[in-house]
Amino acid sequence: MSAMNRRQFLKISSAAAAAATPLMAAKKASAAAAHVVVVGGGVGGATFAKYLRMYDPGTQVTLVQNEKDYQRRYGSSEVIVNHIADSALNISYDDLKNYYGVEFVFDTVTGIDFDKRQVRTQGGTTLNYDRVVLSPGITFDYSAVPGMTEELADTKIPHAWNAGPQLKLLRDQVNKLPIDGKVIIVPPPAPFRCPPGPYERAGLITQWMLERGDKNPSVTILDVNNNFPGDYNMVHLWNRFFGMNVPKDFTPFTQIKYTPEQLATLKTYDKPAKLQWIPGNQGGRVLKVDADTMTVEAEAGKFQADLINLIPPLKAGKIALDLGLADASGWCPVDPTTFESKMHPFVHVIGDSSLADPMPKSGYSANNQAKMVALQIKSLLAGNGVIEPIEMQNTCYVAAGPKNFSIFVTEFFREKDGKIIEGDQPPLLPFNASDEAYRLCRVYEESWIENFTHDTFYKPYWA
Repeated sequence: MSAMNRRQFLKISSAAAAAATPLMAAKKASAAAAHVVVVGGGVGGATFAKYLRMYDPGTQVTLVQNEKDYQRRYGSSEVIVNHIADSALNISYDDLKNYYGVEFVFDTVTGIDFDKRQVRTQGGTTLNYDRVVLSPGITFDYSAVPGMTEELADTKIPHAWNAGPQLKLLRDQVNKLPIDGKVIIVPPPAPFRCPPGPYERAGLITQWMLERGDKNPSVTILDVNNNFPGDYNMVHLWNRFFGMNVPKDFTPFTQIKYTPEQLATLKTYDKPAKLQWIPGNQGGRVLKVDADTMTVEAEAGKFQADLINLIPPLKAGKIALDLGLADASGWCPVDPTTFESKMHPFVHVIGDSSLADPMPKSGYSANNQAKMVALQIKSLLAGNGVIEPIEMQNTCYVAAGPKNFSIFVTEFFREKDGKIIEGDQPPLLPFNASDEAYRLCRVYEESWIENFTHDTFYKPYWA
């Protein structure tokens, strides 16, 4: 899709949304209307429910969610370093209920009868459906890391990758770090939710320690991965601000390597870095963790810390695993044009749980998938077949570490020959980007979070 076509698409979509919106409060689905059940009220599920009601007000949409209020995951690392209060993450479902007419069942889904097309909940509710959309998020595979358990994550070595109590625990641990304390951050193997997130967190904690007066903080990333989205800019900034030598044979995620002229501008340090990244090809793969001694053993050696933030390998959400919607990868294979499960008909899986490579597992990806699937389901319910071609995008703004610096990653995706493929190389800030450009990205990041949240959960500003 050309840039002009994208603008036209957005313009048409906005006009359609504006035209449909006033119908929400007045038009309720009839008793004979098609019924779509949504499992999971995070970004994917909420966006889908909202947009299907906008696109097709006559369809009944019921969202099953086990929490009455949602706590957003994106941007949550800002809580850890006291940039925002944890209450800033709280989101209400009131607009989805009262303005868009989404019906809610606050309960836990325990099973789906695929033959009868029924969703069952723990509280005894049975919901018949014409289509069901699952956006159940993620689960954590603690068994993949020797020495790690769910109990340890809740009490001593939090991953804090799902907001909630663990996020507060990690914040408290950061606030209690001794001067020039040692922090270890362990990202999970790809693919995982918010792929730039662990690295953003490392930079934020390093900068927080420096701002409180630490002279020689030590933040070490022990990583099974060799690169990550945004590393082209991040590694450059870490070299400049945190004294980190660029890892040997470093090839950025985008495959856009530093030129010899650029490499010549990077510094080489003799003393330990304030933030050190050890990728997998340099021995960063973790072998085991010892919570009693607060030690992490990696291929590169043993590392002792005052704080360990270990994010275990991720898999699809529990209900998706329980229902057999995932394959051996731990994720749910889907048709790339409709995100209908390849395991069961009339079942769609969107967001983090879906196997939609090369799309990253991000809130923005889930939001885009949800809008596309809402259009597809509207067409399918009307007997009009699948809409083609399809296009989606992902955008992430990420705090880079140095105060008020942020970077961005943006990508476009489309379906081709039964697969999702990535468009042109994603744009990045140039190697020689000015400090003003990084600070402007920080302004954009704050606006992006606000508008993205509004688009997902709330009624229009003018309503």
